[in-house]
Amino acid sequence: MTDETDKDAYEKRARAQLEEWRAEIEKLKAQADKAEADARIHYQQKLEELKAHRDQMQAQLEQYQKSGQDAFWDMKKGLDKSWSEMESAMRQAWSRFG
Repeated sequence: MTDETDKDAYEKRARAQLEEWRAEIEKLKAQADKAEADARIHYQQKLEELKAHRDQMQAQLEQYQKSGQDAFWDMKKGLDKSWSEMESAMRQAWSRFG
């Protein structure tokens, strides 16, 4: 597999994951809307954190998309770290609220 193919495949996978997280955040938001006032505050705080993580990864992906092949592996490391942090944050949100 060439670097270009690797980059394209990674980008496609990352975009699909971002879309999945967007849908999960919407599900959590729907639960938050049904929660009592105190719980709703906690939901909203966590939702804002999740959205910030997602937006950060989206911005990194945009930079990654514009990067040349020389920067591919360095950019991928940063995206992988953000990906891992987002997965962890989503697991925590679902275990707490889901």
